[in-house]
Amino acid sequence: MKAERNRLKRWQRLERMREIAKRAAAIEAAEAETALAQLALLSEHAAALAGQYGARSGETNGAALRHLHGFARALAGISASTASDADRARTVADARQQDLASAERSRSTVAEHAARKGRELARRETAVSLVARRGFGTGLE
Repeated sequence: MKAERNRLKRWQRLERMREIAKRAAAIEAAEAETALAQLALLSEHAAALAGQYGARSGETNGAALRHLHGFARALAGISASTASDADRARTVADARQQDLASAERSRSTVAEHAARKGRELARRETAVSLVARRGFGTGLE
């Protein structure tokens, strides 16, 4: 029985370790989602600015017009760069979500196994304690 109790304790320790791994995966997934949201917002903002500056046409000389279009092209480049960064961040966020799901499945499997072992051990200890009871008194009672 002692060996089985020790085995149950190991399963419970493993369950706690898997819970910690799941929490770490959840934190990483949340950070990845936050980065994705920030990059998507930045990309949208840069694209909107590029569109606004590209639509301006009130410049009076060629140098100012050239400067304005150069600035609009640079903003469009920044927008494209942040859009590709957002795509990479989306891929990373999806991978972190999959890691989180995997960690939860792993923790759940170990938790179920530990609970089952705990129930089996409790059932055996109860059965042994009922069998091991000695009667008291005389056999005439």
